Amino acid sequence: MWYVYLLESIDGKWHYYGYSSDLKRRYNQHMNGEVTTTKHRLPLKLRYYEAYDNESLARKREATLKKSRSATKAVLQRINPSLKSDGQD
Repeated sequence: MWYVYLLESIDGKWHYYGYSSDLKRRYNQHMNGEVTTTKHRLPLKLRYYEAYDNESLARKREATLKKSRSATKAVLQRINPSLKSDGQD
């Protein structure tokens, strides 16, 4: 099983998407400051994840979320339904 996940800064202003076959291990790496991209943003919280059958699907989904504002907005609205769509992507 592969996972695409969303980490969020405590203030909710910064988001990071990643993928891994071992979500718990990867989250611990982030929280221990072992990941260059996130170590200066600690502490972080795991806000969302999706499971995939293979690495290829997970990698494609992660790429979509990183590149597409509308895909990211949809995920953020899923975890926080009070966010309203402003019609802009």
